[in-house]
Amino acid sequence: MNLLRRWIRALYDWTLHWGETPQALAALFFIALAESSVFPIPPDVLLIAIVTARPSAWLRAAGVCTLGSIVGAMVGYAIGAGFMATAGQAIVDFYSAQAAWDRVVELYTGRWGIWFLAAAAFTPIPYKVATIAAGATQMAFVPFVLVSAVGRAGRFVLVAAILRVFGPKVRQQLEAHFDLYALLFFVLLVGGFLVLRAF
Repeated sequence: MNLLRRWIRALYDWTLHWGETPQALAALFFIALAESSVFPIPPDVLLIAIVTARPSAWLRAAGVCTLGSIVGAMVGYAIGAGFMATAGQAIVDFYSAQAAWDRVVELYTGRWGIWFLAAAAFTPIPYKVATIAAGATQMAFVPFVLVSAVGRAGRFVLVAAILRVFGPKVRQQLEAHFDLYALLFFVLLVGGFLVLRAF
């Protein structure tokens, strides 16, 4: 657990440091893109830092984050559609998510697929599993993009709006109690995979 916490902390610090640079919004775009297919740290971390530092940019930051995440979702879809046997399976194996993967594939081939995608786009359910599985099961691309856009925009605009109002307090709490939040992040990540298995 200590090793995991140090690893999460290192990734968190690396992600957060971009908020203090002129490239903050560009970094937010690419981290949001990567999180939708491979990267474990949610872009919300950097979104929090940016909006806390520049409250007036909250809507722009949420828009950049949403756009990056949607592009990343398309990348995840492409991995699933064209490279599942190689890159896609490697990502699933890296996260030890085979059972979750099997359940998502089952959901996507049933009537709840599009609703599950909407839930994954908005909640801690691992979105990368959802995007890659959508490509692997050949979910219709336009509905995939539209549902992803609505879910991701809803999530990031909500986070940015909360930060616009309560920014400094939220960031202070995160920094002061990082170990607790790191543990919570891990619980949410594991919980997301357990939710997949429960469907």
